[in-house]
Amino acid sequence: MAGLQQTNSEMILLSWVRQSTRNYPQVNVTNFTTSWSDGLAFNALLHSHRPDLFDWNAVASQQSPVQRLDHAFSIARQHLGIEKLLDPEDVATAYPDKKSILMYVTSLFQALPQQVTMEAIREAEMLPRHSRITREEHVEVHEQHFSQEVSFTFLFLSCCSEVIVFLL
Repeated sequence: MAGLQQTNSEMILLSWVRQSTRNYPQVNVTNFTTSWSDGLAFNALLHSHRPDLFDWNAVASQQSPVQRLDHAFSIARQHLGIEKLLDPEDVATAYPDKKSILMYVTSLFQALPQQVTMEAIREAEMLPRHSRITREEHVEVHEQHFSQEVSFTFLFLSCCSEVIVFLL
C-alpha cells in the first residue's frame, strides 16, 4: 500500500511539473532523474509560477547545466525560502539521484501553486515506463558486468598458473 501511495504521489507531482512546464519547448520532464540534469526543468518550473523573478531566455540559452541548476536553487532559496538541498554538480550527471530530486520538487510543490488537472495526470500516466532507467538499475548493470569481468580474470589467471606449474 505504501508503494502504491508513493507511486500516486509521484504521478501527481510529475503531472504538476509537466502541466507547469508545458509552455517551455526545451523542457520535457518524463521522470525524476535524467529530465532534471540540465537545469532547465527546475528553472521552467519556477518561471512558470513566478515569471517576475528572472528572464527565462537568458537562463535557458546562455548558461551551462551547473549554472542553470545553481540559478534555480538560488532563486528558490531567496524568493521561496527553500533551502539549497542539492548540489548542482550532483544533479548535472547522467543519472541524478531520484529521491533527492523528488524531495526538492516536493518542496517546490509545497511552496508554489498546486493546481493539477485530470488531463495532466492522464498524460503523465501515458508516459512509457520502460524507458525510465533509475540510477540504481544503472549501477546494478555495471556491477554485474564488473563481477563477470572479475570472474573471467580469475578463471584466466587460474588456468595460466596451472600451465606454468605444468611447464616447470
